[in-house]
Amino acid sequence: MLTLSTSILISFTMPMMIMLIATILSKKLINNREKSSPFECGFDPKSPARMPFSLRFFLIAVIFLIFDVEIVMILPIVIIMKTSNIMMWTMSTMFFILVLLSGLYYEWNQGALQWAD
Repeated sequence: MLTLSTSILISFTMPMMIMLIATILSKKLINNREKSSPFECGFDPKSPARMPFSLRFFLIAVIFLIFDVEIVMILPIVIIMKTSNIMMWTMSTMFFILVLLSGLYYEWNQGALQWAD
């Protein structure tokens, strides 16, 4: 019969061994100039492989992710209401919504939500 410490040791060492073996087996052994260059049907590349990325698009994507995660955090508030103190629930919900709205106001004030110049 396994003791608790033995089972904990096995549960930590087995995944580490599997990850180590997978890392060793997945390495590229041969890396030459032809494999590292971008493929363009045998011709020399006409433009650089890394195109400049629009910073405004990146900013909109990050803002979307932040507010999307906050909306996911708002959804369980209704379920928690039944099991929590109503005063604490109201204060924490209002604080959370206040932080969300102040972030939205800050982004709007900075002009991050205006796509066209």
